[in-house]
Amino acid sequence: MYPRPFDYTAPTTLEQATVELAAHPGAKVLAGGMSLIPMMKLRVLSPPTIVDIGRVPGLGFITERDGRVEIGALARQFQVAAFQPLVSRAAALAEAAAWTGDAQVRNRGTLCGSLAHADSSADQPAAVLALDGTMVAKSARGVRTIRAADFFVDAFTTALEEDEILTGALIPLSLPGEGSSYRKVGRRGGHDGFAVAGAAAWVKVEHGVVADARLALTGVSTRPLLAHGIREALIGSDGSPGAVRAAAARAVEGVVLIADLYGSEDYKAHLARYLAVQALEIALDRAGGRDPLS
Repeated sequence: MYPRPFDYTAPTTLEQATVELAAHPGAKVLAGGMSLIPMMKLRVLSPPTIVDIGRVPGLGFITERDGRVEIGALARQFQVAAFQPLVSRAAALAEAAAWTGDAQVRNRGTLCGSLAHADSSADQPAAVLALDGTMVAKSARGVRTIRAADFFVDAFTTALEEDEILTGALIPLSLPGEGSSYRKVGRRGGHDGFAVAGAAAWVKVEHGVVADARLALTGVSTRPLLAHGIREALIGSDGSPGAVRAAAARAVEGVVLIADLYGSEDYKAHLARYLAVQALEIALDRAGGRDPLS
C-alpha cells in the first residue's frame, strides 16, 4: 500500500527544521524512517507534512563526555550497539540496539527515532528507562531536557510537544559496582523481532548489598515502564538468586497488562518475571566485575 499524499521538506540546519515543524501542524520528523515509513504505507499514520532531518549535519554523533554518552538524532542503531563505552558500561542499551530488527533496520534506523516513535514493544525505550537516560528536545522556542521516566506516556505517545525534535539522548555510564543488562523474547523467536516481552535491568551494589536498582519492561503494557515493585524488593537485599527471584515475582505489580496476537496477559506476566530474573542476575554479575555472556 502507498501512503496518502503529503508535503515534504528537507531543511539543512536544525534551526530550519524546527521552524518548518512549527509552521506545519501535524507534521512528522523523518530520521531513519524505519518506523515512520511503514506506518505511513499502512496508513496508520498520514501526516500532512514530513520534515526530513537527514540532511542536517552534526546529528550523527555518539560521544563520551563527563561520565555519560551523548547520542545524536541521526546516530544509527548499529553504531549504538558497537560503541565501546556503551558495550562495557551501559550494556542494556548496546544489547537492545544489537537486537533491534534486522541488519537493514539497524543500519538505517536511529536510536532517537525509536525513542520518539515509542512503540510499546520496542527494545531501546526499556533500556533507556533502566539506565535513567535523559532526552534532549529542541524547538523554535528553545531546548529542554526530559527524563526517560517522564518521557513515555502511552502507546506511540511521548512527552514531546508537536513542534519539538528529539535531537539527542544522554545515557549515564555505569561506575564500579554498577551493571546493566537487557533480555527479551522476540516475536520471531529468540531475540528476533519486536519484543513479546523484554526486561532491562540496572543495579548498584555497595558492600555486598543492593543499594539501588531499576528494572524496565517492554511489550507487556501500552508503554515501556519501570517495575517499582522489583526496586522495592531488591534494595537492601544481598542480590542472591533467592532475593532476585523474590523481587522478580513483583515484576508486574501495578502493571496494566495487555494481550495481543503474541501472548495472553498471563503469558506476558510469566515472561516478565522470567526475563526480570535473567536481566537482574546478569546485571548483578556485571556489577561485581563478572560478565557471564563474555
